[in-house]
Amino acid sequence: MELKSKLAVQMYTIRDFTKTEQGLQESLQKISEMGYPSVQVSAVGALEGENATVNARQMKAMLDENGLTCCATHRSFHSLRDKTEQEIEFHQTLNCNYVAIGGLPGEYEKANEEGYRRFIADAAEVSAKLKAAGIGFGYHNHAHEFRRFENSRRTLFDLFIEEGGANLLLEIDVYWAVHAGVNPISLFERVKGRVPVTHLKDKEVIAGEEPVMAAIGEGNLDWKNILPALDSAGVEWYCVEQDVCRRDPFDCLRSSYHYLTTEF
Repeated sequence: MELKSKLAVQMYTIRDFTKTEQGLQESLQKISEMGYPSVQVSAVGALEGENATVNARQMKAMLDENGLTCCATHRSFHSLRDKTEQEIEFHQTLNCNYVAIGGLPGEYEKANEEGYRRFIADAAEVSAKLKAAGIGFGYHNHAHEFRRFENSRRTLFDLFIEEGGANLLLEIDVYWAVHAGVNPISLFERVKGRVPVTHLKDKEVIAGEEPVMAAIGEGNLDWKNILPALDSAGVEWYCVEQDVCRRDPFDCLRSSYHYLTTEF
């Protein structure tokens, strides 16, 4: 399975290095030099922060200069809902046709099953508008979405799969699914055709400590069986992400890229 052309960096991994225009430029150059062809634009302070100095057009120019594309973004659900036309323009400028939200908005986060259905209904309106502009809308999971409802075997993610409809895409984070005790292979079988983008990070165990995130290939996840399942599900982009790095994040990204491109 050829992965090299499908690999991307989730820029949240290097969020501490993209707060300024210079830092963003240097970071994109490093990503390009590693061999990654694409990025997911997320938590880029120079572009999205309170004191942003880079706009979408300038970001696109930086990507072009480094031979990179923007395969996806993470944006605010409230912005996607309330400023839809601006968000469409933002993504069209980046030539990006996929956006996800990084988790449930606050007003839904502690909701019951009925409240989660309210989110699904609200998300349907947003995704329909984005789809009309050629942009797919997805939801990125953590672990809590797999928590069972009270007196039930069902979970929030079951609702997403069974009631969300084809327009609700699922940006599955393999690490968090495994962390929740879910078999990722079985999960991807259930969502075939609805996961254009997925997040990859490994899970390492340190003696006397909680499990920690690791560069891919440096932990215990069964990538030799997981990756074929992702491929069968139709995943188009494999975004390498590491929320927390115990060493230089760029070195972790480099290690992940080396593992994925030499082992598969």
